[in-house]
This record gives sequence, C-alpha cells and structure tokens, in this order.
Amino acid sequence: MFAATLRTSMPRTAARAAAQRTTAVAHHLMSTAAASPAPEQEPTVLFESNGSLRTYILNRPKKLNALDEPMLSILRPKIEEWSASDLCGTIVGRGNGRAFCSGGDVASVVQNASDPATIPHAIDYFKREFEMDYILAALKKPYVAVLDGMTMGGGVGLAANAPFRIATEKTVFAMPETKIGYCPDVGASYFLSRMDGELGTYLALTSDTLSGRAVFEHGLATHYIPSRRIPLLLDRLAELDKPHASVIDRTLEDLSAEREPTEAAPPFVGAKRAALDHAFRHNTVERIVADLEAYAAQGEDAEVKQWASDTLALLHLRSPTSLKVSLEAIRRGKRQTLFKALEMELKIATAFCRGASPDFLTGVKAVLVTKSKDKPEWSPTSLKEVTPEILSRFFDPQSPYLADAPKLDFPEEQTSAKLGNPLKYALPTEEEIASVVIGSHGSAGGNLGLRFEEVVARFAELRGGKLGVKEKVTEVVNRRCELTDNADGNFVWLKWKHLPK
Repeated sequence: MFAATLRTSMPRTAARAAAQRTTAVAHHLMSTAAASPAPEQEPTVLFESNGSLRTYILNRPKKLNALDEPMLSILRPKIEEWSASDLCGTIVGRGNGRAFCSGGDVASVVQNASDPATIPHAIDYFKREFEMDYILAALKKPYVAVLDGMTMGGGVGLAANAPFRIATEKTVFAMPETKIGYCPDVGASYFLSRMDGELGTYLALTSDTLSGRAVFEHGLATHYIPSRRIPLLLDRLAELDKPHASVIDRTLEDLSAEREPTEAAPPFVGAKRAALDHAFRHNTVERIVADLEAYAAQGEDAEVKQWASDTLALLHLRSPTSLKVSLEAIRRGKRQTLFKALEMELKIATAFCRGASPDFLTGVKAVLVTKSKDKPEWSPTSLKEVTPEILSRFFDPQSPYLADAPKLDFPEEQTSAKLGNPLKYALPTEEEIASVVIGSHGSAGGNLGLRFEEVVARFAELRGGKLGVKEKVTEVVNRRCELTDNADGNFVWLKWKHLPK
C-alpha cells in the first residue's frame, strides 16, 4: 500500500526515472549473479596430514559415502603417493557421517550396463574399484580402517585386508550383493572364505548383517573401540612417528573396551553356530537348503529351529543365479590369492554387465531405484532352473560373456608383493585354536595334552592380553572340543572334534 501511494504521488518524469533505475539495478544484480561462480562443491574425498599420519575421509555423507567413479579417481593417486612417501608413517581411512562406506555406486553401474554403448564403462568401474582394493591391501605402510558406521559391499573392500580394522557400536557390516542379483566382490571370495567355519559362506549367500561388537568377535574387525574414543585414537596415532605395527596394535588395544554385562552375545555361537557350519559346508545350494529344511522341521533346539527357518526365508528372497554363482566363487576363492580372487571376481562382474543373467539389472532397479518391498522377479525363478550352462557363463574361460574381460592393472612390484596377514591382530581363529589343542601349533613344543585353563593361558600369552581372547577361546573350546579323562581322575584333557567334510 505504501509503495503504491508513493508512486501515484510522484511526477511522471520522476516515476519513469525511478523505474529505469530499478530496472538497471535488477539487470546488474542478474548479471552479477550470472557472472559469480556457483558455490564450490565440497570434495567427495578429503585428505589430512598430521605429523607422519595420513588420513583419507570419504565425504558423501548424504549418500552414505557410496563409492563412485570420481571418488576412485581422487583416491588412488593419493594413496599411491602416500605409500611411496618417506614422510608417511601410518595411513587411516574413515568416513564422514553415518557410514564408513555403504558400498559401490551400483545404480550408475547398472545404468551404464543397460546400454550396449556404455557397457565398457560399467565394467571399467569394477576394474578400478578392485584395483583400489588391492592397492590398499598391498600398502607398504600400516593401514588403519575405522569402520564407525555402515560398512557394506565396496566399503568392505576398502577395509577387509587392512592389518587394523576398528569396529564400533555403530558398525553395520554386510555383503548385500545377492539382494540385488549380483555376487559378493571386492575380494569377498578371498576374505569371506577364510572366516571361521562356514560363517563367510553364510554371509555371502544370505546378505545378512553383523553389527557392533559382533563384527570384531567374528573376526571381521581386529579391534573394538567405542565410537566416542575415535577422536582420541586419531590424536594418539598422530603422536606416533612412523610406528611399528606392534606399536599401533598396542595403541588400539589401550583404547579397546570389554564387553558390558548388558551387551548381547555374538549371534553365531553354540548350537546355532554348529548348525550353521554343518548346513553351509556343502558345495551346492540345494544341499544347503536341504539341511536347513531338516533343521527347521526336526531341530530339537528351538533357537536353531528358528534360525534355520529364518535363513530359509532369506535365501528364498535372493536371486537363485546369484546364490549359485556366489557359492562357486567362495569355494574357488578359498584356494586363490587375493589377486587371483579379484581377477575371478572381475570376470564375474563382466559377465553380469554383459547379460549373463538379467538379475543384476532387475535387482538394482527393484531394491535401489523403485525401492520395492516385493521379491524381485528373478530369472530363472528357482535353483533347479539355474543349470550348469548358466553357471559356466561366469567361470568358463571360453564363455562368450567373458570375451575381452579386462585385467587388473598394477605396477609389477605390487602384483609380486607379499601381502600381510589381515588376521594377525584379530582374535585367534578356530584353526589356530585347534592347532594348540592338537599340538601342531608352533608354540606347542610337542605338548599333546592340554587342559582348558592351559589353552586359555597359552592364547593370553600369544595375544599379549588382548581383550576378547578368553571369550573367543572359551566359545570355540566348548563347541569344538570334548573332554578326555586320563583314567586316574587327576587331569581332563581337551580333544578336538573333527567335523564331517
């Protein structure tokens, strides 16, 4: 109202002049806005240097740090620079926000795979991702991966072979590929196949998750540190000048936390774990399903019965083709080096991108694009319809779907480098516990008869008082050993129970 009154009270010439000035100002503001650069987008990977500590930070928090092609292009040269630098002592990887890395940007990959003209771009993404995973596994410097949040798929690949992998109460681990009609990759056929028993096979086929302390207790992390202590940990690591790995291990151990009385036990122990190892030991998905059906129908343990029923329900939702390809890859990966496993997985990815199965495109569209709650329309729809011919498309060297599959590209010193043991600083494996009980462990000194207390004491010594060791040894001994009395009542020895092949 005031502006209208003012205009009517002004002389025509003054009003015209005011209008011209207003128009001129408007044009100036518009031209200035057009000339001004748009606000700079924050880099999707950040890098920090603090003393001899070098840190990369995945920085797509709104996308849960999903790993896309530009991030790989930024990350690789910096990691290679740090690995070769005399000034770099320790490398740390972490994520900004609620995730370390929620996986690869498969929606973009599938978009490229949907067009014959851009299929090579889809395949090249996997090639570059797998190369990044191997470079991190072959680092010459100690590498600490902080899994403080969602760590899935491609995010697991960035961390799985680090000598130090930190889980917190916020960690959520999964290899969810069979949910989207694909196959666990980024070296999963190597590291999942080396987990205790058949837990890795179970995780690969079901896409089930592990959370918090369970990620540590089941061997996928080397340490468990509460999330609130991570800033202190980073400060402590920055104070170390080119430390030996054992110094880093002790630093992490000093900040580790014991299990609280209110915390739940790890999910796969006792009778449930024995049933898991028994059912998933087979080399065909059909036989795994048959064992699960038997447990679900006749299991005497209510918890085991419920677990078997739930596991069958999970497998029913997964792509039958993905299940068979994943199981075959896990079995082959058990006998391969990490490099060979990644080469095999790159061929599998190539076959999926070139249409060896339509399920990859179907699954990504249903789960990630339309976010459907219904089971995707897999093809074939049943395990029996996934023939040996279909399976051969992913593994047969003569498969037309593998023609001209790319090879991983590394400097010679990396392909021939001897990789470290990613389990060295983790809790003892069942295999190591068995070797002590049996007497074949290097520290056994030929002692073939040990009591429970002696086995626990041996690992306390071997692991330098590492938190969680006693609990792990106790669970494994209770499940895998039987007691043998020496007949005079003075001693009761442990005897290892061998499982059926």
